[in-house]
Amino acid sequence: MGIISGMFMGILSGIALMAGWQYMMRYRSNKRIAKAVDIKLLSSLDRDDLKKICGDNFPEWISFPVYEQVKWLNKQLGKLWPFVADAAEAVIKESVEPLLEQYRPTGITSLKFSKLSLGTVAPKIEGIRVQSLKEGQITMDIDLRWGGDPSIILAVEAALVASIPIQLKDLQVFTIVRAIFQLADEIPCISAVVVALLAEPPPRIDYTLKAIGGSITAIPGLSDMIDDTVNSIVTDMLQWPHRIVVPIGGIPVDLSELELKPVGKLTVTVVRANELKNMELIGKSDPYVVVHIRPLFKVKTKVVDNNLNPVWNQTFELIAEDKETQSLILEVFDQDIGQDKRLGVAKLPLLELEAETAKEMELRLLPALDMLKIKDKKDRGTITVQVLYHEFNKEEQLAALEEEKRILEERKKLKEAGVIGSTMDALDGAASIVGSGVGLVGTGLGAGVGIVGSGFGAVGSGLSKAGKFMGRTLTGHSGGASRRSGSSTPVNSVQENGGAKPL
Repeated sequence: MGIISGMFMGILSGIALMAGWQYMMRYRSNKRIAKAVDIKLLSSLDRDDLKKICGDNFPEWISFPVYEQVKWLNKQLGKLWPFVADAAEAVIKESVEPLLEQYRPTGITSLKFSKLSLGTVAPKIEGIRVQSLKEGQITMDIDLRWGGDPSIILAVEAALVASIPIQLKDLQVFTIVRAIFQLADEIPCISAVVVALLAEPPPRIDYTLKAIGGSITAIPGLSDMIDDTVNSIVTDMLQWPHRIVVPIGGIPVDLSELELKPVGKLTVTVVRANELKNMELIGKSDPYVVVHIRPLFKVKTKVVDNNLNPVWNQTFELIAEDKETQSLILEVFDQDIGQDKRLGVAKLPLLELEAETAKEMELRLLPALDMLKIKDKKDRGTITVQVLYHEFNKEEQLAALEEEKRILEERKKLKEAGVIGSTMDALDGAASIVGSGVGLVGTGLGAGVGIVGSGFGAVGSGLSKAGKFMGRTLTGHSGGASRRSGSSTPVNSVQENGGAKPL
């Protein structure tokens, strides 16, 4: 009896152990399957999805690599850097100095390099990705980082102030370079290269300024002037949709497909502003508005004296080259003795506008477009504008390109005559002698404002020197920079406009 009961209990215990083991294995298997499903779902999320889920707790160390690492290329670049740096220094000095003069801010009489050395530390390419493979073209994005040890000294001169050497220290560059290779049937198989900096993420150039043997405060606002000049050159020349086109190998080729052409006209009426911040100790501010899509082609309203709720009702016409990435910028200034103070700025992405549809909008003024660097985030008031976007046809595009040649030449003459301090200066109604009464042939683009800007062109005198010099360096002949049609639009860049709302 004891033997039978023992056997029975042993069998039951064995069955219970086997059932428990099977249950445990099934439970672990289900947990693994559930975890695999969760991981698969998480792997399908991008950075924006995770930011929505995590909010402020999103860890910045999480990365989503879309670029292929090129350690071999960095290794070779490090070996070649002494030779590359020597050639690059010559190119920069030859091409950038005319641009510094072209974009030289008012108040500075001379801005040149007194010393230029790129140092011994080579740039680092974090990764490369092929953005698109179109017939006859290869588009690549290059993640470039550079924290080198350059020695760059600027000789800055201003009225009644002796030349002050300003050193740029701790220079760091973080940007995505877009390179478009135009293919050819003949060796070297590439007929031209288009180079530009992507607008999103925005190019980041960090540096500190230090006066050598003097005080940087000797010229009021000098640091801001240099910052604005650097930002304007990058935005107006290298940031997409603007670019440099460099012919390669001396192959005769039609670059029209790479050219940047105007795509439309923006008619802007600056109506009024409300509740502006007062910047005066006695009385009220004297506001006016500077309007532009490109920094090189600015226009401005009249000045309304002693008024924080000014009414302008002035209309301007501006040219857009890429509706998907460009924005209308409106800067409100207080006219003052010496340097004018900025009361606020607003941005309106052109992507938000519908062609041939008039729209009135009230935009909230911000202290700056980059709010991360601003401590004072108090309300600056609003500005009301009416906008109408018109898309060009082919004939209007060609007419705009022809008119741009005359506009740039007229601005250059005005600068040489001392009417404007820089080709980037804003022109008001009284100064609309640029293009006065000319207009665009058959386009209806009246030239009361006469502002027609369409990129970094070979006809742009000083603006084309960088591309031309690079063309001589690389190909042995002058290959002036050109423009591109909207055939291969890159990553869209839609940014916040500071609270735009239709009325």
